[in-house]
Amino acid sequence: MQSWRPEGPLCMFTTLNNVFTVMNRRSFLATIPASLATLQAADQTSQLRVAVIGHTGRGNYGHGLDTMWMKLPETKIVAVADADPDGLAAAQKKLSLLRGFSDYHEMITEIKPDIVAVGPRHVDQHRDMILAAVNAGVRGIYVEKPFCWDLKEADEIVMACEKAGTKLAIAHRNRQHPVLPVVAALIEEGIIGRILEFRGRGKEDARGGSLDLWVLGSHIVNLACYFGGGATSCSAEVKQDGHLISKADLREGDEGIGLLAGNEVHARYELAKGITLYFDSIKNAGVKEAGFGLQIIGTQGIIDFRIDQEPLAHLQLGSPFQPSMPSREWIPITTAGVGKPEPMTNLGQRVAGHEVAAHDLIGAMKENRPPLCDAVQGRQTIEMISAVFESHRLSGKRVNIPLSTRVNPLTLL
Repeated sequence: MQSWRPEGPLCMFTTLNNVFTVMNRRSFLATIPASLATLQAADQTSQLRVAVIGHTGRGNYGHGLDTMWMKLPETKIVAVADADPDGLAAAQKKLSLLRGFSDYHEMITEIKPDIVAVGPRHVDQHRDMILAAVNAGVRGIYVEKPFCWDLKEADEIVMACEKAGTKLAIAHRNRQHPVLPVVAALIEEGIIGRILEFRGRGKEDARGGSLDLWVLGSHIVNLACYFGGGATSCSAEVKQDGHLISKADLREGDEGIGLLAGNEVHARYELAKGITLYFDSIKNAGVKEAGFGLQIIGTQGIIDFRIDQEPLAHLQLGSPFQPSMPSREWIPITTAGVGKPEPMTNLGQRVAGHEVAAHDLIGAMKENRPPLCDAVQGRQTIEMISAVFESHRLSGKRVNIPLSTRVNPLTLL
């Protein structure tokens, strides 16, 4: 039997004259960390000290992982490191800092911050930056996605964080969105009937295919695991201009991804709760970004997530196989329920600006709990990406997860 219960009970009241489900506000807030639900300001006399790592020209500072801390009264940026001299000077000016370092190791050792922000989008740098922070005794780390280069690195990071007690959160900012437990409760209540499948697509722009899977599809598979559990197996194929990729197609991928090939990806995952997730990405497939999201398809409706948009989730009621049915509108889902105004002020901006994720990380540090998207879940995402290439390497064979291959499978082609 499928179980869709999120962590902690959620109280719901269903009206008898329609299918709209309304969350009890007080009960909902009790199920998620107070730091996430209220986003309250902390006493500025106890601000956490943040050190920022960037690398101009090699991933820069990610999607605002430098400036996000300036929005929080709980934190104070005390230093920045950038190996590029011009980039360092620009970062110091932007962040109003006197202290700047060309070597992040030196910065972490000297400054001894509470939190380190690992900003570069080039994933090949993340492992060394994270471990430098962990080994220096940093309490919290916030890192840009994708998480790391391969499963060997992910294993190393998870082990180091667990041993040191470091709280690491990954910038899959939709995973920290407070509407997710509301949606999970609606699914458990049966609002879209029996779940048939999950379907996800990348942005399918010029990066379509393997790079899209890594950089943007990581959001999709990460989000799917919240509702369906981690993947237990994968079967996939990867194509380049219509033919299955081979060793001859390999190249160094953009954004420090490592060996990569393919502008078309088709993957099928079995999730722990017994549901199948399909992920597809084709280069320049159509309207830019139109398909970027995840759909949970049931016998009585569809729940749709448009990544990085607000509202994040929408509901369409009725059988997905009867398009002629009346009233097939998309209804927004907010933290108050279906079709209700969003009660949380500027929620979209707070999610997009990483404020919600930062509050969650701070709460995890104070409460000694895992962040909502931690290193273990980051490894889970890297495992699902790697499984696509491992299955392709084995001629589309179904591969079990966890994988026995802990390096980039394309290096074994």
